[in-house]
Amino acid sequence: MSDYPLGSGDLLSIKVFGEEDLSLEVRLSDAGTISYPFLGELRVTGLSTGQLSLLIRDQLADGYLVRPNVNVTVLEYRQFFINGEVEKPGGYPFQPGLSLQKAVALAGGFTERASKSKVYVIHDGDEGRPPLRLRLTDSIRPGDIITIEESFF
Repeated sequence: MSDYPLGSGDLLSIKVFGEEDLSLEVRLSDAGTISYPFLGELRVTGLSTGQLSLLIRDQLADGYLVRPNVNVTVLEYRQFFINGEVEKPGGYPFQPGLSLQKAVALAGGFTERASKSKVYVIHDGDEGRPPLRLRLTDSIRPGDIITIEESFF
Protein backbone atom coordinates (compact mmCIF):
# COMPACT_ATOMS: atom_id res chain seq x y z
CA MET A 1 0.00 0.00 0.00
CA SER A 2 2.64 2.48 -1.09
CA ASP A 3 0.09 5.27 -1.71
CA TYR A 4 -1.66 4.61 1.62
CA PRO A 5 -2.30 7.93 3.41
CA LEU A 6 -1.03 7.80 6.99
CA GLY A 7 -3.47 8.64 9.76
CA SER A 8 -3.94 8.75 13.52
CA GLY A 9 -3.36 5.36 15.11
CA ASP A 10 -0.95 3.94 12.50
CA LEU A 11 2.21 2.37 13.97
CA LEU A 12 5.31 3.15 11.92
CA SER A 13 8.85 1.82 11.77
CA ILE A 14 11.35 4.51 10.80
CA LYS A 15 14.85 3.23 10.04
CA VAL A 16 17.85 5.41 9.27
CA PHE A 17 20.53 3.01 8.06
CA GLY A 18 23.72 3.26 10.11
CA GLU A 19 22.03 5.47 12.73
CA GLU A 20 20.39 3.26 15.38
CA ASP A 21 19.60 6.28 17.60
CA LEU A 22 17.42 7.71 14.82
CA SER A 23 15.58 4.44 14.12
CA LEU A 24 12.34 4.01 16.03
CA GLU A 25 8.79 2.70 16.15
CA VAL A 26 6.18 5.39 16.65
CA ARG A 27 2.38 5.62 16.59
CA LEU A 28 0.72 8.66 15.01
CA SER A 29 -0.99 10.80 17.63
CA ASP A 30 -4.63 11.88 17.49
CA ALA A 31 -3.36 15.08 15.88
CA GLY A 32 -1.61 13.06 13.15
CA THR A 33 1.88 13.94 14.32
CA ILE A 34 5.00 12.06 15.39
CA SER A 35 7.86 13.20 17.58
CA TYR A 36 11.22 12.59 15.92
CA PRO A 37 14.73 13.14 17.36
CA PHE A 38 16.35 16.45 16.29
CA LEU A 39 13.32 17.35 14.14
CA GLY A 40 10.63 17.61 16.84
CA GLU A 41 6.92 17.25 16.02
CA LEU A 42 6.24 16.34 12.39
CA ARG A 43 2.73 16.55 10.93
CA VAL A 44 2.40 13.42 8.79
CA THR A 45 -1.34 12.83 8.33
CA GLY A 46 -2.10 12.19 4.66
CA LEU A 47 1.50 11.55 3.66
CA SER A 48 2.51 8.19 2.16
CA THR A 49 5.39 6.23 3.67
CA GLY A 50 7.55 7.29 0.70
CA GLN A 51 6.72 10.96 1.22
CA LEU A 52 7.51 10.68 4.93
CA SER A 53 10.84 8.97 4.13
CA LEU A 54 11.76 11.89 1.86
CA LEU A 55 10.66 14.48 4.42
CA ILE A 56 12.80 12.95 7.18
CA ARG A 57 15.72 12.38 4.80
CA ASP A 58 15.68 15.99 3.59
CA GLN A 59 15.43 17.43 7.10
CA LEU A 60 18.20 15.16 8.46
CA ALA A 61 20.41 16.10 5.49
CA ASP A 62 19.96 19.76 6.37
CA GLY A 63 22.73 19.98 8.96
CA TYR A 64 22.57 16.62 10.76
CA LEU A 65 23.69 13.78 8.43
CA VAL A 66 25.39 13.38 5.06
CA ARG A 67 23.12 11.51 2.61
CA PRO A 68 20.87 9.74 5.15
CA ASN A 69 19.07 6.61 3.94
CA VAL A 70 15.57 6.56 5.50
CA ASN A 71 12.97 3.80 5.22
CA VAL A 72 9.44 4.09 6.64
CA THR A 73 7.04 1.13 6.85
CA VAL A 74 3.62 0.66 8.43
CA LEU A 75 3.83 -1.99 11.15
CA GLU A 76 0.20 -1.76 12.20
CA TYR A 77 -2.66 -0.01 10.41
CA ARG A 78 -5.33 1.87 12.33
CA GLN A 79 -8.50 -0.06 13.14
CA PHE A 80 -11.70 -0.16 11.14
CA PHE A 81 -15.04 -0.22 12.94
CA ILE A 82 -18.11 -2.29 12.20
CA ASN A 83 -21.49 -1.85 13.89
CA GLY A 84 -25.11 -2.78 13.45
CA GLU A 85 -26.28 -6.27 12.57
CA VAL A 86 -23.09 -8.28 13.13
CA GLU A 87 -22.49 -10.73 15.97
CA LYS A 88 -19.53 -8.84 17.51
CA PRO A 89 -19.59 -5.12 16.63
CA GLY A 90 -16.46 -3.13 17.43
CA GLY A 91 -13.03 -2.10 16.23
CA TYR A 92 -10.76 -4.57 14.44
CA PRO A 93 -7.19 -4.40 13.14
CA PHE A 94 -7.02 -3.54 9.46
CA GLN A 95 -5.22 -5.94 7.14
CA PRO A 96 -4.26 -5.11 3.53
CA GLY A 97 -6.67 -6.71 1.05
CA LEU A 98 -9.60 -6.59 3.46
CA SER A 99 -13.04 -6.79 1.81
CA LEU A 100 -16.42 -6.16 3.42
CA GLN A 101 -17.08 -9.91 3.43
CA LYS A 102 -13.84 -10.54 5.37
CA ALA A 103 -14.60 -7.66 7.75
CA VAL A 104 -18.02 -9.18 8.54
CA ALA A 105 -16.34 -12.55 9.15
CA LEU A 106 -13.94 -10.91 11.64
CA ALA A 107 -17.00 -9.50 13.44
CA GLY A 108 -18.54 -12.97 13.82
CA GLY A 109 -20.78 -12.84 10.75
CA PHE A 110 -24.16 -11.29 10.07
CA THR A 111 -26.99 -11.60 12.58
CA GLU A 112 -30.13 -13.30 11.28
CA ARG A 113 -31.78 -9.87 10.89
CA ALA A 114 -28.94 -8.32 8.89
CA SER A 115 -29.55 -6.78 5.49
CA LYS A 116 -26.79 -7.75 3.10
CA SER A 117 -27.82 -4.95 0.74
CA LYS A 118 -28.10 -2.09 3.26
CA VAL A 119 -24.45 -1.81 4.19
CA TYR A 120 -22.85 1.62 4.44
CA VAL A 121 -19.39 3.03 5.05
CA ILE A 122 -17.95 6.34 6.13
CA HIS A 123 -14.30 6.51 5.11
CA ASP A 124 -11.80 7.98 7.54
CA GLY A 125 -11.64 11.71 6.84
CA ASP A 126 -15.10 11.79 5.18
CA GLU A 127 -17.04 12.50 8.38
CA GLY A 128 -19.90 14.87 7.63
CA ARG A 129 -20.50 13.40 4.18
CA PRO A 130 -23.31 10.92 3.51
CA PRO A 131 -22.35 7.26 3.95
CA LEU A 132 -21.59 5.22 0.82
CA ARG A 133 -23.33 1.95 0.04
CA LEU A 134 -21.06 -1.14 -0.04
CA ARG A 135 -21.13 -4.54 -1.71
CA LEU A 136 -19.62 -7.63 -0.08
CA THR A 137 -16.68 -7.57 -2.50
CA ASP A 138 -15.80 -3.89 -1.90
CA SER A 139 -12.52 -3.03 -0.21
CA ILE A 140 -12.32 -1.69 3.32
CA ARG A 141 -9.79 0.98 4.33
CA PRO A 142 -8.15 1.65 7.69
CA GLY A 143 -10.33 3.90 9.85
CA ASP A 144 -13.55 3.02 7.98
CA ILE A 145 -16.81 2.95 9.92
CA ILE A 146 -19.12 0.26 8.54
CA THR A 147 -22.81 0.03 9.43
CA ILE A 148 -24.91 -3.07 8.66
CA GLU A 149 -28.60 -2.23 8.80
CA GLU A 150 -31.51 -4.46 9.77
CA SER A 151 -33.51 -6.18 7.07
CA PHE A 152 -37.28 -5.82 7.11
CA PHE A 153 -38.88 -8.88 5.57
